[in-house]
Amino acid sequence: MCTILLSIKPEYSERILSGEKKFEFRRKRASRSVNKILIYTSAPKMKVVGEVEVTDILESTPGDLWNQTSLKAGISRKKFMEYFSQKECAYAYRLGKVTRFKREKTLADYGIKTPPQSFVYID
Repeated sequence: MCTILLSIKPEYSERILSGEKKFEFRRKRASRSVNKILIYTSAPKMKVVGEVEVTDILESTPGDLWNQTSLKAGISRKKFMEYFSQKECAYAYRLGKVTRFKREKTLADYGIKTPPQSFVYID
């Protein structure tokens, strides 16, 4: 089991932290088994704002994945389908317990110089 850091747009990271968004969608899956995600909020904030436990990883076609997750997706169907356009396979991390950091952290606190395009392993 490992921790990854994901770069997430501010509107979506806030929905994760509030508990509204229970799935984080990705076009690629980590090859290692993930049990925790560090939430890096992209510009303009550019800070690691919290962490969330991963309780499951779903893999399906975009249409089927939307049907399974839409009630707690925290994203519109239109944006979801745009994100997965031209993809046959879609992934979703099912999110569990969320912890908002009292003191936000920088990427440098984790030895990272630039925000990841997709994700980076922390351990």
